[in-house]
Amino acid sequence: MHMADALVSPAVAGTMYVLSTGAAAYSIKQVREENDPKKIPVMGVMGAFVFATQMLNFTIPGTGSSGHLCGGMMLSALLGPYAGFLTMIGVLLVQCLLFADGGLLALGCNIWNMAFYGCFIGALLIWKPIMKKGASRGKILLASILGCVLTLQLGAFSVTIETLASGITELPFAVFVATMQPIHLAIGAVEGLITAAVLIFVNEARPELLWGIGEKQSDAKLSLKTTVTILAVTAAICGGIISLFASAFPDGLEWSMEKVAGTAELEAEGGAYAVADSIQSATSLLPDYAFKNSEAAIGTSFSGIVGALVVVVILIGACYAFRFFKKKGSDHQAA
Repeated sequence: MHMADALVSPAVAGTMYVLSTGAAAYSIKQVREENDPKKIPVMGVMGAFVFATQMLNFTIPGTGSSGHLCGGMMLSALLGPYAGFLTMIGVLLVQCLLFADGGLLALGCNIWNMAFYGCFIGALLIWKPIMKKGASRGKILLASILGCVLTLQLGAFSVTIETLASGITELPFAVFVATMQPIHLAIGAVEGLITAAVLIFVNEARPELLWGIGEKQSDAKLSLKTTVTILAVTAAICGGIISLFASAFPDGLEWSMEKVAGTAELEAEGGAYAVADSIQSATSLLPDYAFKNSEAAIGTSFSGIVGALVVVVILIGACYAFRFFKKKGSDHQAA
């Protein structure tokens, strides 16, 4: 559901940048107050995990469309809404700049549509109330499916509102929203099942890693190091190997655009678009997750592994650059 620059006007893009930046600033403040250094490796590894799994488009039977995880619900269930939101920003930033996945002008929209709802609505209105009296497989499955379906519906609806406000006449609002919502309902259901599988594994292996569950090291079946290593290896396998077998069908947004406008690639002219395109062209060393001017499969594997590593470096680096976590002598206590 990564929006291209042609889908938003500069005014709408600027507005969404302001909203997303405000949410990010608030998240930074909250993560600093939480002061939980155990989240550092989890942010890095789960950021890489979400990056890798977003490369795994799965076919939606009978539609000719595909979907992929957004990841906000999964991240917020492990890291909480604030660290989860910042982790999603790291993933989307790497996708945008290094792989030209989603427009630079539209990055504020993509952060809002794909990260804000999953991390804030999903965590605070779905995950937290359901897990209030403790986690179980059934509760995790329920929260994951409800959270992913609801937040993806909100994200898809936001896309249609943003195109409407931008005056994209090729995508009439009523027809576009009627196309976007059903296909993303199906995608959200599949994402919910995948999210539940990951979170149930974490609950069995290291339950205290789940946000809002509390300290339960005595119930842990695996060490923190082993759990994080398993997730890291899984991310590497997904990005380096399984990504080669991802569905070739267009994702929900592209499919909807083709149904409504007859094409998934709209044109846009203007100084803002030209500047954004020039910056993105200079930074995207692996456009569309491949080597430039090459369709070799090794480019996809290379992109999956390198992209995941870049996400880890950026997220862990940001933890220290923004001083998210203080030393043990700090007056602040972990959440």
